[in-house]
Amino acid sequence: MNDLFHAAADEHRARIAPLADRMRPRSFSEIVGQQRLVGDDGRLAKQLAGGHVPNMVIVGPPGTGKTTLARLVAEAAGMALEELSAVAAGLADVRRVVEEARTRLGSTGRQTVLFLDEIHRFNRSQQDALLPTVEAGVIRLVGATTENPYVSINKALLSRLVTYELEPLKRDAITALLQRAADDTERGLASGGAVTLEQSAIDAILERAGGDARGALTLLEAASLLATDRVIDAAAVEAASDRRRIDYDRAGDQHYDHASAYIKSMRASDPETALHMLAQMLVSGEDPMFIARRLFIFAAEDVGAAKPNALLLAGAALESVRSLGMPECKFALAQVTRYCAEAPKSRQAVDDISRHMDAVTSGGTADIPLALTNRPGAQQARRDAARLDRHS
Repeated sequence: MNDLFHAAADEHRARIAPLADRMRPRSFSEIVGQQRLVGDDGRLAKQLAGGHVPNMVIVGPPGTGKTTLARLVAEAAGMALEELSAVAAGLADVRRVVEEARTRLGSTGRQTVLFLDEIHRFNRSQQDALLPTVEAGVIRLVGATTENPYVSINKALLSRLVTYELEPLKRDAITALLQRAADDTERGLASGGAVTLEQSAIDAILERAGGDARGALTLLEAASLLATDRVIDAAAVEAASDRRRIDYDRAGDQHYDHASAYIKSMRASDPETALHMLAQMLVSGEDPMFIARRLFIFAAEDVGAAKPNALLLAGAALESVRSLGMPECKFALAQVTRYCAEAPKSRQAVDDISRHMDAVTSGGTADIPLALTNRPGAQQARRDAARLDRHS
């Protein structure tokens, strides 16, 4: 009886599920934009064809197919699939899955894939606790993360995982997915009748969704509900979402990538790019104090003696952030950003302190001349030194 109810629920869910879920690829051949991994000559496809499923971590931006790939890996290998999210699950959940996998292996001989989404959300001790699970071979661990695994995953665990990196989907790949979803009469929008998807709508979705397939399909579905006569145009997309997508993570790769681009643009004397990076950080909610500190460091490290006023202005911008905050401090940050980008550059301060610190590190501290101290006899030593200078 339960099986009948479950089957009916699955059938009903397939009809009411979001478009992005309904259009999820059912085979490797339906995956777009990741041919380097799952194409005919793809690295992962070849390994699976050889009957090998390694413990792995799948890395990539949101909406590039990490969950889909994990599910297809389990299906291709004929393994059972258990899914957990590190956001909500803990080690107790992992142990439960491992015990169930051990029972399954003993009773049916079938192995289990444990898909652990957002694996970087596990802290260091939780990741360490996964090591015996991975080494025992009862399950195959497939982790997924949007973060840099070489930073967010412990080295001991990472050394036991094969890394597969998914690329952000390009415009042609997203376009193909959108058109497929519009034309599909079984799972897509055309299941309720023919739909016309105009190129202007595709362009508008691409501007807002970036390389996120899930976001693009979600926006397409929202636009279809506002379309007139089942014709999806740019106006429907704009009505469904009037703001372009902003990809940013204050604690992740985007944070560091933007900061790097900001500094490198000023270093290259490119004020427009530097100001654009500043704007992207501010609009995305970056901490202005972080930006001000980086600007202060740049003024001292890169501009330096070539234009000493840069350090004073950067200090003033730092104070404006501290005393005013957003949105007023953005003007000071913009002013000093342009000033530093256009200023001549000098690394003299960096070279000077590095040279002398290296000398201290290698040669130890030197004796301080008596004339440079306040000890007894120092004043006389200074007079003697001055007399020698006059006679030299």
